[in-house]
Formats: sequence, C-alpha cells, structure tokens
Amino acid sequence: MSTPKLALKTLVISMAAAMAAPVLADSKQLPRIDVVGQGEDAITKQPGSVAIVTKEDLQVIQATSVQDALKTVPGITIRDEEGYGFIPNIGMRGLNPNRSQKVLVLEDGVPVAPGLFLANESYYSPRIERMERIEVLKGAAGLRYGPTTIGGVINYITKIPEDGVAVTAKAGSHGYRLIGLDAGGSNPSGDAFGGISIVKSQGDGFRNNGFDMTDIMVKGGMAIGDNQMVSAKFSFYENEINTSYVGLRPNEYKNNPTKNPAPNDYFITDRKSFDVNHELQINANTKLNTLVYWSQLNRDYWRQDVTARSADGTTFRTCDGVVTCTGGRNRTFEMMGVDSRLNVTHDAFGMQNESEIGVRLHSDSLSNKRVNGRSPNARSGVLASDDTQKANGIALYGQNRFIVSDTVAVTPGLRVETYSQSRKNELTGASGTSSNTEVLPGIGATWQIVPQAQVFAGAFKGFSPAMVATAISSGGVDQELEAERSTNFEMGIRGAVDRLSYEATAFHMDFENQIVPQSEAGGVGATSTNAGKTLHQGLEAALAFDFGFGWSADMNATYIPVSKYNSTKIVAGEDRKGNRLVYSPELTANFGVNYSTGGLKTRLSAYHVSAQFVDPENTRAESTDGRRGEIPAYTTFNLSAKYDVNKQLSLFGVVRNLTDEKYISGRNPDGIFPGAERNFELGARYKF
Repeated sequence: MSTPKLALKTLVISMAAAMAAPVLADSKQLPRIDVVGQGEDAITKQPGSVAIVTKEDLQVIQATSVQDALKTVPGITIRDEEGYGFIPNIGMRGLNPNRSQKVLVLEDGVPVAPGLFLANESYYSPRIERMERIEVLKGAAGLRYGPTTIGGVINYITKIPEDGVAVTAKAGSHGYRLIGLDAGGSNPSGDAFGGISIVKSQGDGFRNNGFDMTDIMVKGGMAIGDNQMVSAKFSFYENEINTSYVGLRPNEYKNNPTKNPAPNDYFITDRKSFDVNHELQINANTKLNTLVYWSQLNRDYWRQDVTARSADGTTFRTCDGVVTCTGGRNRTFEMMGVDSRLNVTHDAFGMQNESEIGVRLHSDSLSNKRVNGRSPNARSGVLASDDTQKANGIALYGQNRFIVSDTVAVTPGLRVETYSQSRKNELTGASGTSSNTEVLPGIGATWQIVPQAQVFAGAFKGFSPAMVATAISSGGVDQELEAERSTNFEMGIRGAVDRLSYEATAFHMDFENQIVPQSEAGGVGATSTNAGKTLHQGLEAALAFDFGFGWSADMNATYIPVSKYNSTKIVAGEDRKGNRLVYSPELTANFGVNYSTGGLKTRLSAYHVSAQFVDPENTRAESTDGRRGEIPAYTTFNLSAKYDVNKQLSLFGVVRNLTDEKYISGRNPDGIFPGAERNFELGARYKF
C-alpha cells in the first residue's frame, strides 16, 4: 500500500470512528452534502440548469430503476441493457451513455462509481426503493464537485428513516417479485433517530435473463449539543444477473426478441459502503460540513468466449473440459475519501456574499484479474492476467456568490484537481505511473427579471480523467493520453406564471479531445481512445401546467441538432469529421398527463427517442451480426396509478410499454439489445 493511500485510509478510519460514536440523528435534519439543496431559494441560487425528481414524483412514476426515473429530466439520455437498470447507462446532452462514464453520479454526496480516477463506470446503481428524491445539476455550479462533471451531476438523496414499520410487496411480469421492509425509531427527546431499509427482489427477466438482488441500508444520526449534528449510513448490495455483452443477431431479433443468447453468462456484484456526515454550525454565518466515505465493490463477469457471429446467431467456444472456453473478468475496487466544505456569509466588498471553500482527498484501488475456465458455468480457472491499478487525488475549490442586488447575483469559482495514477502487471512486474493537474475556472450569474422569470447563465472549463487502462499500457508505459477537456456555456430562463412552471436552457459544449469508450462495453469502435475535437449544441426545456380539478400535465424535451466530430477523425480510411457522435439522439422527449382525486393518483406518460448511430461511420444499414446500423426512433407509453386506502395502506400498479412497442434499445456491446416488452407490476405498502 502506498504511503499517501495508507495515510488517507488512516484518516478515514479515525475520522469515521470519532464522528460515528453517536449513531442516530434528527429525522428532519440529517447532515449531508446536497447538490441543489432544500428550501424555496435553493434552485434560484443555482446559475445553471436544475431538475429535481421529488418523492411524490417517484411514487407516481413507479420507475423500475433510477435511470427509469431520470427519463423525466431534460437533457438525459438512457440506454437500457438488461431491462431493470442494474447496470445503468446514463448520458447527458448528447454524451455517450455507456456505463454512465461521462456523468458524476453521487448518493448523498458520495461518489457511486467504483473509481473516480480509475474507471468512472457504473457497475452498480443504488436502488430506487431507497430514494427520497433525485437532484440533477448542470452548468458552472457543477465545479463544486468533480471530476467528470462536463455533462452534469446527479445526486440520489436517500430517504430519511420514519417512526414505525412499513412493509412493501410487489409482483409482476416475468416472475418479478419484491419484498421490502422499512423500520425506524427515535429516542424520547427526538434528537436521535435511525432506521433500516431492506429490499429483496428476484425475477426471470423479460429475455429469460433472471436476477437475484438484495439491498440493505442502515441510516441514522443525532444532534450533539446546539450546534453539531452527525449522521452515519451503511449499505450492502449483492446481485447475480444472467446478462451478457452478447446481444441478438438480426434474425434472432426478428423471430424471437425475448431470447437469451448467452444463458451461461453472469454479472455478479457485491458492494459495501459506509459514510459519515458531520455538520458544525460555528456561528450564525459560518458552517462546516465534513463527509468521510468508503466503499468496496466486487464485480465478477463470467462470459463464454465467442468464436463466430452470423445473422442467425452467435457461436460460442465449445466447452469440453480441456480447453478454456469461459472468461471471468473479475474486479475488486476500493474507494475512500474525505470531503470538507466551509460555508460563510459575509458583507465584504460592500455587498452580501455567500462563500464556499472546500478540499477533498480521494483514493482509488483496483485489482483486475482475467480467469479462464473450462466449463460454461466456471467460477474458477487459470489466471490469464492480473493487473493492479491505483490513483490518489486532491481537489481544492472555492466560489463566492456576490449578491449584487435584490435581483442579480454573480458566482465565480475555481476548482483544482491534481491526481496520480499507477498500474502494475502482477504477472510480468511491469509498472508505470501518470500524473496530471487541472485548473478549472467557471462563472455563473442569475438575474430575477420579474417575480415570474429568472435568467441564468454560466461558462466553465470541464474535464474528465483518462481511465488508467488507457492512460498507462499493460507494459507500464505512460500513453500520455491527455484528460478530456471542454469549454462549456449555457444560458436559460426559468420561473412560474400562475399554474405554469417552466425552464428552458441553451447549451454549448466544445471538447478539445473527447475520449471515446475504451472498454469492451463500448462496442463497435471501442478500441479508439481519442475522438479529437467534438461539438455539442442544443436546447432543453421542461414545462408543467396545473389545469385544476385534479388534472395536470408535464413535459420535457432535449433537442441536439449538433453533436459531431469537429476535427479530423480517420476511421476505416476515411475522414469522419462532421459525422454525428454515437448514441446521441437529436430529440428526446417525455410527456405526462396526471389526474388525482382523494387518495387516487394516476399518470399516463409517453417517452420518445429519435434515431441514433452506433459507430463513427454513421452506418445506416444493419450489419449481418447486428452490431452496426442506425437505431430507429421509438416511442413507449406507461400507465401508473397509486391509491391511498388510508394512512396505513397504499395500493399501486404500473403497466410499462403499454402498446407493446418492439424497439431496439442499443447495439452495444455486441449485438442487438431489445427494449423491454409490455410488462406490469402490482403492489401494496402497509405501515404499522
């Protein structure tokens, strides 16, 4: 273990032990790091596009996963892979959604990806059942977080424990079943609170790709005197999914779209995490928040080796017990860090100011092994490769919100990220290192033109580090692959007029060197490491209108006319400059009609995604193996309802893909991945 990592680990353990001594907290004021925050002015303070999926939204939408819920947010693109959102693919503003690599995803302010500076890939997604709400922030305000905030920041806020016990049960199509338990309690004085949330879910999968998932979260905290609060959270997750990189071939999709082409392939994960939040109100104008976090993720991906592809199917290597035929891509990640933020309000410069300065220490490590087995269901075998990767980073940032007048505020900010990466081939002993420092300025402003309308604008430098696997070769050579950098601008307007609320934003993202997916999950063209200059320009909007008498409607749309390679890009001997970037639909839209009366709430929604390309060549015709070809546009409809029988009992149900639309969700990593066919869920929740 390196000295910096040992020091950080010691700091994390000691701080967590000191801060976690009181275990429970006030149910309404658990300290945490929010991306947007709470209160009436939380959104209007942000000089960037903001969206919040509320608790009420989640209850009505009845999303199967967090990525399903994010379809209601403008600017977001989703690529479904296994049907339940366990392996999320989330993109923003035309950025490739592959493994959510281009987005910073947090849970209660804690990074969700297993390694920020090793591999910002989502092999795990927090379950929707534990969520209170979801915050999405884009623009210059994202400099408070990092790295990988070019597209934006998503923060999942977990629910606060409530007094009592609640049991949830669901059942649905394809053998889907779920049982959930929430239990909480507080001390007599009410200043300490805690609870547990347990979810057990199983299913056969709409493509005979079953899963078995367990998710446990323990959370609580307490007040310490009049000016301090502490909270702690522990979570455990495990899942075994019968899913594969291998998709369907054209004739398979045509004749049997629910076929599982790789029944022996399994994606097996388990994750443990622990974080502690401490809040110290130093005085009326000064507050210090400190977050200590740790997580460990084990991901074993066993896949049978492919030998041939045709229009009719995939040929796998024969398993005869002698030759190796199955590969385990087995990875163990460990991540830890300390994030401390000081917030001060003051009257310097002859005006009111709100300042925030912070520091974050972060460490990643990865053990990456390839094991070759001799049977279709092998879970052990011959060690073929053994790779160790490590990264350490320090981030410093500061911003000051100048409240120029009652209607105008300007917020300049600066973030500095410095990090080092190392890689060692444990079989050959070859090793190498790489390091980098990024200085990221930004500025944003808000102008309350009238009470019904606020204009916001911002400009900032964004960056995303290169993955260690691409930055340093297996032979230990620094590839000198520069970090992904962009210059970003946005301008928008938001507000409310009577029963109408709205937000509209124009954005421009100019990349110096956009890095394209390097892993196998990237599919066709994934071996490229640098796409050169790229350009994204578009508009996004959200509207909501209350018609009265229980009726309301909402919509969001993202229109991206420009999403292209903006410099020389030679692929297959031709310059692809001007071609559209992959998985960047020109139009994505979501429209919903809601009706509520008494204890009943219903929603009918439509989700539309326009055509997409999957390779730099912008191939339109479908290839023989289904890996290339334009993905046609599609529209799906969902119908959901929730009925509160009384304060204790709630009933709910949802039908997804109401018209049973047959569509292609993606062609990566290897073949056609169909969207989920029509399916339903019914459930009940009872609180004791």
